[in-house]
Amino acid sequence: MSTPAGTLADLIRTIETEPFADREVAAQALAFVRDGVLTGEGPTTAGRVHFSRSLDGDDAAWCARILTAAAVNDQPVSRAEAEAMFRIHDAATERTDGGRFDDLLAKAIVHHAAAASGLSVPPRAVALSSGTAIDSWAPAAALDVNIEMLQWIAAQMRGKRRANNLLMKLVASLIGAASTLPLAQSLGGLFDLAM
Repeated sequence: MSTPAGTLADLIRTIETEPFADREVAAQALAFVRDGVLTGEGPTTAGRVHFSRSLDGDDAAWCARILTAAAVNDQPVSRAEAEAMFRIHDAATERTDGGRFDDLLAKAIVHHAAAASGLSVPPRAVALSSGTAIDSWAPAAALDVNIEMLQWIAAQMRGKRRANNLLMKLVASLIGAASTLPLAQSLGGLFDLAM
């Protein structure tokens, strides 16, 4: 486990007050959340009882705060941020957040995949909001999403102890939409994920 350089307070200050921050700063801040989930200790767990390997509403709130900070709000979710969210997902064996993290994870991953596929995505504060339905902005067809993105998502989800049902449902619908197209052959093992 490696904690990012700088303090969480410094990273938060950068993404909340700078007019523009590298999305890597947000990924570094998310690493603090992962460390807190893993150990139950650290700046994201200060002042409350937190068990190791558990994810609660405050952890989900930290993730939402980091991902929707002013300096990164108008930028698509980066690969580093998406991978950091998957690492938080993997670190948490217990959840007491009412599903907020899973919703945020699915939306962040789809935001990244859509943008990396050249599609327009809404600002993070809209797309990642718990009040916004993912299907109101997510790609509706696999033709719209880069196949490498679908493969990357499937690889991140394969063999995990805990599935993200919302993300799996979305990927399955994209794969289902692609099943009648020639590109379905290139999806290979993704069909196993969708079933």
